[in-house]
Amino acid sequence: MKVSATQGTLVLDCAGLSGFVEGRRRVMVVLDEAQRMEWRVRTCAATIIEATHPKTDAARMTWILSRVQVESLTRDAARAASALLRAANLHGHKYAIDAMVAEMALRQRGPVAMITSDLDDMARLCGPGVRLIPL
Repeated sequence: MKVSATQGTLVLDCAGLSGFVEGRRRVMVVLDEAQRMEWRVRTCAATIIEATHPKTDAARMTWILSRVQVESLTRDAARAASALLRAANLHGHKYAIDAMVAEMALRQRGPVAMITSDLDDMARLCGPGVRLIPL
């Protein structure tokens, strides 16, 4: 799926970041298009934790994180993410990182797209403000 405007933001959730680390074709095609269109590529700090597992290529993850802007979770962002959970009638650890990523995506300069494998929950959390690119 192609990004369509210049100077937007592409957000990587866990599936997006993992796909970048693993070199998944679909993710790489979207990232190439984002680079061509001069989009910023961002992820949430908590996504690094979620995407890391014993078989993660640590050197590749380090290289990727040097090329992607990683956004920290502040107190205000945590409160805003909590509000997104309440508004979507979701709660608990199952949705916590998704809410952090959604909140971060909604703060970005648009247009904003997100690579995700979690279309249902991200659609509930982001609403129409973020275009979801399915994996």
